[in-house]
Amino acid sequence: MSITVYYSSVSGSRELKQQQTEIFQFLDAKKIKYRVVDITETTDKKEEMRKKVGNPSAMPPQVFNGDKYCGDYQKFFDAVEDGKTEAFFKF
Repeated sequence: MSITVYYSSVSGSRELKQQQTEIFQFLDAKKIKYRVVDITETTDKKEEMRKKVGNPSAMPPQVFNGDKYCGDYQKFFDAVEDGKTEAFFKF
């Protein structure tokens, strides 16, 4: 299984950029390999993310472990605060 993070490389939202950075920094610090999918490359990527999440208005960042949906930034943040990141990432 591998972690995939759907993110946006182009955003005017400072909050969104910070959320994405926090997830990337966590994964880097824990030496967890991951791949990123930039939803701004094509509309197909955004639609793919939203379909996998099951929410037609989902916004990045969205995290997956293989085909398993882990959650969005808020779920990630809650898992970090609760010390339950392994459960969040479905390890």
